[in-house]
Amino acid sequence: MVQRVDVRVRSDAPPERVYALAADSSTWPEWSPVVRYERERAGDARGVGEVRVFHNKGRKALTREEVVELTPNRRVGYVLLSGLAIRDYRAFIDFEPDGGGTAIRWHSTFKPKTPGTGWLYRLVLQAVISRYARALAARAASGN
Repeated sequence: MVQRVDVRVRSDAPPERVYALAADSSTWPEWSPVVRYERERAGDARGVGEVRVFHNKGRKALTREEVVELTPNRRVGYVLLSGLAIRDYRAFIDFEPDGGGTAIRWHSTFKPKTPGTGWLYRLVLQAVISRYARALAARAASGN
């Protein structure tokens, strides 16, 4: 059964500043629980196709993801290649102008590898993505 996670936050920063941070995988250790970033494979000229490896705080398992969409100032999309006991994980971070800031929607879908565990992964991912989204919003607003 497909599980869904949907997180919405707001940043006082304009969409182009929020997008710039989310689209540049090398910035993630500056604002998220990612401790270290490695590029396994470069993407095209825009970055689509990049395979990134994240070392996350509190986790021994590495997270490998592939960037599948970069729509300037509007959307970042990626898929999970390995690192969690889930399948078909696909996530998008959408940016919409909101007054002088940005409405951020970070949403994903996945299937559990083990039947009956989807609800648990959904709860964990909801908390984790909420933390990432709030950190992204705050860092963009700080102007750093």
